[in-house]
Amino acid sequence: MNDLARQRITALQPLLKDSDPDVREAAARAIERLEGSSALGEILQMLKKGDTGAKIRAIYALGEIGGDKVFAPLVYCAGRPEDGIRAAAVEVLGKITTPAVLPVLLERLDDANSAIQVRAIAALANFPPSPELWERLRPFLEKQDGSLEAEAAVTLAHLGDSESVEKITALLASPHASTRQAAATALSLLPLQ
Repeated sequence: MNDLARQRITALQPLLKDSDPDVREAAARAIERLEGSSALGEILQMLKKGDTGAKIRAIYALGEIGGDKVFAPLVYCAGRPEDGIRAAAVEVLGKITTPAVLPVLLERLDDANSAIQVRAIAALANFPPSPELWERLRPFLEKQDGSLEAEAAVTLAHLGDSESVEKITALLASPHASTRQAAATALSLLPLQ
C-alpha cells in the first residue's frame, strides 16, 4: 500500500466511530476502496499467474475496485477461452454500465456457452433501453432451455419492450418452471400502455 493511501485511510478511521451511521458506512466504503486500489498490482498478478479459481477471485476483486484501471483486464477476461473466467468477467462488467462495456456484452450474447449468454442478457438490463438492445434480445425469447428465454423476458421487461408482450405471454405455457416464473415477473414489470 502506498503512503498516500495510508494517509487517507488514517484520516478516515475516526469516522468509523462517528455518531451518524451514514457517515460510518461512507467511511468504511472509502477505506475499502482505498485498500482495494492499493492492492491492484497484486490482483493483476493473480489474474496473470493464478490458477482458475484465483483468476476468478481476482476478477471479482477488480469489480470491487472499479475505475478505469480495471476495465481493460476485465474486457480481456471476457474474451478468454475458459468458461468460468469469461462468465465472471461478464458478470462484473455488467455492473459497470458504461457505454464502453455494451459492445463486450453484446458480443457475449453470441457465446457458445449458454450460461455466459444468460449472464450477458441479465447484465444488459442495467443499460438504458434502446431498439438495438430489444432487437438483440428478442430472439432469445424463442429459446426453450429454461434459462435464456427466462432471462430475456425479464431483461426485456426491465428495458420496457412493450413489443415483446405477446411472446412473453406465450412463455407462460413453457414446460420450464423457471421460464413460466420469469414470464410472470416480466409481465408485471412491462408498461401498461
